[in-house]
Amino acid sequence: MQKILLIATGGTIASGKTAEGLAPKLDPEEILSHVPEYRAFCDVDAVQIMNLDSTNIQPEDWLCIAAAVQRQYLNYDGFVITHGTDTMAYTAAALSYLIQNAEKPIVLTGAQKPIDASITDAKKNLLDSLRFAADSRVKGVFVVFDGAAILGTRARKVRSKSFHAFESIGYPVAAFIDDSRIIHYCENQSMETGVKFYGRLNPRIFLLKLVPGMEPAVLDYIAERYDVVIIESYGVGGIPFHEKRNFLDSIARLHQQGKLVVIASQVMLEGSDASLYEVGARALNQYNVLQAFDMTTEAALVKLMWITAETSDNNEVRQLFYQRIHHDILA
Repeated sequence: MQKILLIATGGTIASGKTAEGLAPKLDPEEILSHVPEYRAFCDVDAVQIMNLDSTNIQPEDWLCIAAAVQRQYLNYDGFVITHGTDTMAYTAAALSYLIQNAEKPIVLTGAQKPIDASITDAKKNLLDSLRFAADSRVKGVFVVFDGAAILGTRARKVRSKSFHAFESIGYPVAAFIDDSRIIHYCENQSMETGVKFYGRLNPRIFLLKLVPGMEPAVLDYIAERYDVVIIESYGVGGIPFHEKRNFLDSIARLHQQGKLVVIASQVMLEGSDASLYEVGARALNQYNVLQAFDMTTEAALVKLMWITAETSDNNEVRQLFYQRIHHDILA
């Protein structure tokens, strides 16, 4: 029987009512007590490393979660991390870069309703996650939610209240969990180099959503405080340069300071292709501008946190950014 470590971090799944609204309260043993069925297919130990609403999760907490997995990596066959849904996609992406080439399943799950609520998705999600983590065929980081297993670099929360809260963006769902059956749709990647843990992140990455009327000077302000700016632009990706709001002039100043700019798309599906139109090609051809292609914004942002903590050389940053890790980029 597979041995699983449950790592509790808080979230709705562990929440109870307070005078100021739902807040995490339950410990992992209380959470597990609601799903005794797991004993039929795995042994579970539990540890609580934090008890936060995921809105309060920070990059330092991602490092704490990765370190908790690293400490126990040799002692368990798989890991389930209970987590709030609001920033789960960021945490899943972060763990995908902090724990690379994992030969074991590292599964994040949570719920839209507390596990002790009369109507809840928490019990199914937790049982599905434990079952998926107990499958010896599974390797790497995943989000398991509403019966689907999604790669950690491809998950995004797309519904704020419904039980079907997460989708796989730009990549097929890896597997479906149907009661006791696990139906795999994507083969696990070969782990030739063995697991590698990383212990640093650089949070000085800024995500700017472009809107009509925005003043380009905002980039100068951001550059004083951040090392990289991801511009979430329109369509396949473009940088406005018409008349008085010329963002290319600001990007030129960032380029002179050695700052990096990354073009991403506000459109959820199909990614960027900034070379297609003049508004994107000018930026790509004239300055040290990267583009996210089909990476999710969550993955691109956290990947840059990981990369820039490892190197400040822009050529190395570019090479690592386009290196495929846990199927995060297809372009």
